[in-house]
Amino acid sequence: MPVVILIADGARPESFAGDLAQLPALQRMRAEGALATVTTVFPSVTGPAYLPFLMGRFPGAVGIPGLRWYDRSRECCGWPDHARSYVGYEMGRINGDLDPAAPTMFELVPRSAAAFSVITRGLPRAGSLAALTARSAVRAALTHFRGRAERWIDIDREVADAVITRVRGDRPDFVFAALTGIDKASHAHGPDAPMVGEALAVVDDLAGRLREEAERGGWWAETHLWIASDHGHSAVHSHDDLAREIARMGFRTVAHPWSAGIAPEVAVMVSGNAMAHLYLEPRRRARPGWRELAPHWTPLVEQLLARPSVDLMILADGAERSEVRSTRGAAIVEHHGGRYAYRRTSGDPLGLGRDVEGDADEAYDATIGSAYPDAIVQIAVLAGASRSGDVILSAAPGHDFRARYEPIPHRSAHGALHRDHMLVPLLTNRAPRLAPRRTTDLFPSALAALGVAAPTIVDGRSFL
Repeated sequence: MPVVILIADGARPESFAGDLAQLPALQRMRAEGALATVTTVFPSVTGPAYLPFLMGRFPGAVGIPGLRWYDRSRECCGWPDHARSYVGYEMGRINGDLDPAAPTMFELVPRSAAAFSVITRGLPRAGSLAALTARSAVRAALTHFRGRAERWIDIDREVADAVITRVRGDRPDFVFAALTGIDKASHAHGPDAPMVGEALAVVDDLAGRLREEAERGGWWAETHLWIASDHGHSAVHSHDDLAREIARMGFRTVAHPWSAGIAPEVAVMVSGNAMAHLYLEPRRRARPGWRELAPHWTPLVEQLLARPSVDLMILADGAERSEVRSTRGAAIVEHHGGRYAYRRTSGDPLGLGRDVEGDADEAYDATIGSAYPDAIVQIAVLAGASRSGDVILSAAPGHDFRARYEPIPHRSAHGALHRDHMLVPLLTNRAPRLAPRRTTDLFPSALAALGVAAPTIVDGRSFL
């Protein structure tokens, strides 16, 4: 059975839940299939948040802790900055940074095609549709750095045409296409702007054309068409330039785009722009753990937590333990062999009203109705990743952590752990047998539909 996944990058659940009279293909899909709201991953940002669809894994677990990160080990990122940013020319490095033991969908399903996918490891050259080739990469870069959000919708239309041409000619087993116009329009004009609706109409048009091709070819009844988002969006009214503010506190700081410096004390790596990794004493080649860092760095941590922009602060303390702080108190999050725990030590930073202990599903159930859906699992995995920062920040609603160097001044942002960023829609052309929970569920579900055995380790389950 062919599987087609369309990523309506940045679409919020309400985009597919309201009146769809102007979006007839999506309206028909919803009537005949199912609409679910599922959780994405932390950080909830394009690039890392594509990994669930194409690898079935949480990003930190496979070596991608954020859109930007600092390489303490000096094993991946070279001199002079020892840092990575997947915004710009280093986007192509993401394939090499991935855990080689974790297969991609393209490696498992040779007859695949992809359009504008950040992840392409294993994808044959012929399978790239309107992908980031030299020509399209230049076009995308010019569009990005000139701040022309409307041009991204034109690029989406080009992507849609390429997908239809390939489906008509080759009928691949698996198709993955990312349409980024919704995200770019949201950043530039806000998540409720008319341009967002224009970008959503391109998604609707592609879904309708795919159905027409499949019905004409007699294979619609066998096709799985899934439309999802990689993250949500929420309006921003305050930009707290984290790197500049930490420098004003008296610390030698490096951050993109000027990520090289002499003897830096703090490396600030922002994603989305509503989350950030802080690497303390980055000249160390291994993460020291918060309990070792605390005697010297507690004053900085306390100053940061007092800032209105900081909602949650995660202090990593090894692969299995971290501390979560907010103005509501502190708690310990632990992860041992598939079991997760949230234990309040003072107050209740996640607002769950109780301690939690159980497997990933039980942790999900305990948090899904809260302000931080799936937070226990996401915190445990990201804080335990070796490439993550010593301090991980999630921004408060209405705030983000980057004010300079953005071609489009962000009126909306994502990346954080709160509901507006973590909840995304999943529209399927037929009702699933089980209720989908996470975006990581799409990977094993696609493999099940294609009759391909899933890898031993995945962070989702098939909903078929």
